[in-house]
Amino acid sequence: MLIFGLGYTASRLAERLREQGWRIDATGSAGNLDFTDVQSVRAAIGHASHILSSVPPSRETGEDDVLTRYGDAVAAAPARWIGYLSSTGVYGDAGGAWVDESAPIGGGRRSARAEADAAWQTLDDRVRIFRLPGIYGPGRSALDKVRDGSAHRIDLPGQVFSRIHVTDICRAVEASFDAPPGLYNIGDDRPASHNAVTEHACRLLGIEPPPLQTMDEAGLSPMARGFYAENRRVANGKAKRVLGWKPLYPDYKAGLKSLL
Repeated sequence: MLIFGLGYTASRLAERLREQGWRIDATGSAGNLDFTDVQSVRAAIGHASHILSSVPPSRETGEDDVLTRYGDAVAAAPARWIGYLSSTGVYGDAGGAWVDESAPIGGGRRSARAEADAAWQTLDDRVRIFRLPGIYGPGRSALDKVRDGSAHRIDLPGQVFSRIHVTDICRAVEASFDAPPGLYNIGDDRPASHNAVTEHACRLLGIEPPPLQTMDEAGLSPMARGFYAENRRVANGKAKRVLGWKPLYPDYKAGLKSLL
């Protein structure tokens, strides 16, 4: 597999695949390829049986740098599988309603991500797009935030988010290797409020939860405020039906318990 962007999720996928005997080439600070070394990267594209991009659009330009620089090579590659890690942020605000893969995209704050998602859809008919909600796992969870004192509770009744354990993302990607291309929401079975997750993490650690605050009192960044501006539940039924996948950690309680 050739992986563009060996970040938090992709590095864990690479580790799992290496344990199964896969050869992994990757760009990124932890990879073995320099993204700007066009000759080497195009050679890796030509040799890969599987190609995955986990690179989000550029914050400076809004463009998908992988598609801009290597999209033509990926589309022409002999690989039998192409994947892209997208975001459920492409759906925008749903007022707390459930959204599946048929919901429109591009109406929310993640417009560049929605454009990249759409571009990967049209790149080639081998592409699998995994739309991911809030990702948590070892070293990146409510437990860590409670421990380091950065956890907060925001007074926004009715606010709901979906999330997914990083291991379940890896399992979904692996399940897609012999499944049809297309769009897949990869979230757990129980969307919940950020406050509920924080409170449960506090119970597990035996710590009093932080006080309820307004966003102004919490001093949230513009990016964090944007996170709270959208409210939706992400349906995972298609991934279960088509990929034969189901989350190992079906809700935040199971996921946090595994990390404790």
